[in-house]
Amino acid sequence: MACESALPAIMDEQALMGLNPNADACYRQRALAYFEQLKESLDGWEVCAEALAKGFYSDDHVKFFCFQVLEHQIKFRHGSLTAAQQQLIRETLMKWLQAQLMNVHPEKPFIRNKAAQVLALTFVMEFLTLWPKFFFDILNLVGLNSNGVDIYLRTLMAIDAEVVDRDILHSPEETRRNILIKDTMREQCIPALVESWFQILQTYQHTHSELTCQCLEVVGAYVSWIDLNLIANDRFVNLLLSHMSIEELREEACDCLFEIVNKGMEPVDKTKLVETLCQVLQSAGFFNIEQTDSLVFGFLICHVHQEEDVDFLAKFSRLVNGMGQSLVLSWTKLSKMVDVKVSVETLRAVEGKVPLMLQLLIHEDDDISANIVGFCYDYLLVLKQLPALSEQQKTNVEAIMLAVMNKLKYDDEYNFENEGEDEAMFVEYRKQLKMLLDRLAQVSPELLLEAVHRVFNATMQNWQTVQFMEVEVAIRLLYMLGEALPASHGAHFSGDTTKTSTLQSMMRTLVSCGVSEYQHSSVTLEFFETVVRYDKFFLVEPQHIPSVLMAFLDHRGLRHSSPKVRSRVAYLFSRFIKTLHKHMNAFIEDILSRIQDLLELAPPENGFLALLSSDDQLFVFETAGVLIVNGESPAERKQALMRSLLTPLMEAFHMLLAKLPQEADEERQAVLADCLSHAVGFASRTSKAFSNKQTVKQCGCSEVYLDCLQTFLPALSCPVQRGPLRSAVRSFLHRMIICLEEEVLPFIPAASQHMLKDCEPRDLQEFIPLISQITAKFKNQVSPFLQEIFMPLVMAIFEVLSRPAEENDQTAALEKQMLRRSYFSFIQTIASSGMNEVMASQEAENIERVLFTIIQGAVDFPDPVAQKTCFIILSRLVELWGGKDGLVGFPDFIYKHIVPACFMAPLKPTFDLSDAQTVLTLSECTLTLHMIHLKRGLECIQFLQEYLPSLQVSPEITQELCQVLQQPDVKVLKNYMKVFFQQAKL
Repeated sequence: MACESALPAIMDEQALMGLNPNADACYRQRALAYFEQLKESLDGWEVCAEALAKGFYSDDHVKFFCFQVLEHQIKFRHGSLTAAQQQLIRETLMKWLQAQLMNVHPEKPFIRNKAAQVLALTFVMEFLTLWPKFFFDILNLVGLNSNGVDIYLRTLMAIDAEVVDRDILHSPEETRRNILIKDTMREQCIPALVESWFQILQTYQHTHSELTCQCLEVVGAYVSWIDLNLIANDRFVNLLLSHMSIEELREEACDCLFEIVNKGMEPVDKTKLVETLCQVLQSAGFFNIEQTDSLVFGFLICHVHQEEDVDFLAKFSRLVNGMGQSLVLSWTKLSKMVDVKVSVETLRAVEGKVPLMLQLLIHEDDDISANIVGFCYDYLLVLKQLPALSEQQKTNVEAIMLAVMNKLKYDDEYNFENEGEDEAMFVEYRKQLKMLLDRLAQVSPELLLEAVHRVFNATMQNWQTVQFMEVEVAIRLLYMLGEALPASHGAHFSGDTTKTSTLQSMMRTLVSCGVSEYQHSSVTLEFFETVVRYDKFFLVEPQHIPSVLMAFLDHRGLRHSSPKVRSRVAYLFSRFIKTLHKHMNAFIEDILSRIQDLLELAPPENGFLALLSSDDQLFVFETAGVLIVNGESPAERKQALMRSLLTPLMEAFHMLLAKLPQEADEERQAVLADCLSHAVGFASRTSKAFSNKQTVKQCGCSEVYLDCLQTFLPALSCPVQRGPLRSAVRSFLHRMIICLEEEVLPFIPAASQHMLKDCEPRDLQEFIPLISQITAKFKNQVSPFLQEIFMPLVMAIFEVLSRPAEENDQTAALEKQMLRRSYFSFIQTIASSGMNEVMASQEAENIERVLFTIIQGAVDFPDPVAQKTCFIILSRLVELWGGKDGLVGFPDFIYKHIVPACFMAPLKPTFDLSDAQTVLTLSECTLTLHMIHLKRGLECIQFLQEYLPSLQVSPEITQELCQVLQQPDVKVLKNYMKVFFQQAKL
């Protein structure tokens, strides 16, 4: 091999020029080729090793390149290197490291990180065998030299990533190796490492904050798996606490303490550790708490203004959260044991952290507050489990409640019209607070209801003079009670009288105090959200319906100045009407006239700004449909109202469809097609109002929808924009099959004919479910039509599937796969609807062609979803045609093709028996064999006794399989076949 010849000791300088990001493409290409050459060469990497050891190059990109080549050798070729080559790698790394000690200017961080990765990889490969003194060698070399310490610490973090990090997936072999490495490290070198960390922290804490922070990060990473006593001792903890007072170090020190607290331990030891840590922190002034004006303040927390202080306090909050959650976990474990005394002490320790928790929870900075929510949530879980609450615990619950209510408020800077990252973070934070509120409701529902009632009433009495965030949160709290105090099917106004009367009182106040006029979109939205959440209130007090309807319909709702509010209200209004349609009779025609302009099809003229988007209009059309259909007026009036609703859509559709083919500009065509699609969609949406009790026929609306069909169907023959138009009309047909039932049938043949012309894969894929729906619903009624369309449809599918496509065109491949699935689904629908005459009536060669595609689908395509469908079809066809009176020639087809398919498919390498979907396919395959035996009996057994030996199946196994097949229990056969194919694949 060419790569075995030694490369010259000098490197390809021109190739190295291509490492510069600004180099020309040809140089970059050459550098890439050179990299591959050095990687593949058995000894070419030695050139890179020499360059690193002797510092030949000053260019950072070349150094990085050399480390990359070295990394590849260690990672993929270490085992095949000679002892001398392995020694060369060790020497290279140590020489390079030694050179760093002399450097006035350290290497760039990306070089140091890459060097650390290479050192870590070497460690992983050699520590257990060739280099047990790895750490001692490095420590002896670097001492406390700052450049050396930096590489040493980076190497430790790289080792953590390779050996400890749980987020990185490892093979079982690597996992065993990593456990062995950690065990050996604990035995041989961890005490020395910990001592080195202490010396580094002590030496550099005042002079080199970056190194000190790096070291604290290392301690935090390693503490989870080393002996905690090496870290959790006076000497080390006092050092860490001293770092809590140094501005540059305190955040990292906090993280380090957090990792110490987070270490898995026995509950009693964990409580002792946390309490010891807390006492030391408290005596150092971090927990200083004084009572002022009945509010709890902390020394640390009150004097936080600058951004750095906020960042630190967020870390401190996380630390307190870790301590609190650790104590709660200890209490949970201890409370299940017999030792009540220790459990009580742990609970006391938990309670001792609550005042600090409350200060952090109420802090004005949301990050600080969010970091303590976990402890708060867990503390409430503890209280929920207690038989009764003490007065102090009740006070704590109330304090948490008030804190949550306060923190739920928006601040002045929240941008409602253009929500960005900050706003998204606040929304997430609000979700956390909502979880706390739900937990508070579990601990003390009465207290929560009373507190919300108090805040709500106080705010609603003065809503005109109160800031928007106060008003919004008052309504929000009422809204949140709906989930915090759950009721079956939203029945909040029946059952527990205290709850229902309080909620009823608040709802009465909400809809009658005039707050819906408040001039802020957040308040408006919260008003409508709450009205709809508690829509069953209006069943109890229907006298409030007219005023709320007006709010929905005027400048407060559907005509609000904010598009966001209008959009949401369109949806909420449809929900409101659906729930209360029985109470709407007196208002139907008034509502329809008020929303008439919102039901107009937005003209496709540029610059026209409709009040609602087409998606929003869908809800308004549905609402109109619900009002008309559920009204108490006679069928003639319902028909007239529905006609007046749909006629403008039909007229607009007719006019726009005539315009479309004449339009030359493609963009303009797309706009017109979009508008036409909306018209069809709106008409379709009105039909959602009908139900089993109120059918289209009973409401006298059949004629209107048949007129719609006649108006929309010509769009199928439009020569331009076929995709969107066909899709819209197809969706409408789906709805009409449900609503008009057999009245739709006369339209289906012509519609199908148009939809099968010039098909794209997606067109066909979407057309097949329509035909399947018709087949399943009307069965024998549509048999003549299906017999007529069957082969044209099948031929259209075959034609699309046979079209050539680019080898790497994933989209085309996926479209074909989905079309194939749809095709098999269609055949399955016909077979399972008892309409075998549809296939049986076709010409023999066509039947055969279709049958071969099913065999092909079962065996040749590695798509378990399609394969499963194919075996279901084959099983059904065997049931229909496999007996004495079946289709002529079909028994022959069974033995020539179906039985072999039952064995060939599972024997394919792509048939993965560890995949759940494939196991389902095997199950259907087995049922097909079972059905063949049921229909053909002994003849099937005799065939298998001849056929199976051709697959190299032994006579014993052949006999065994035949015996199992003759048993009545299919489950036994399924289990047997799974084992049979597992064995066959070994």
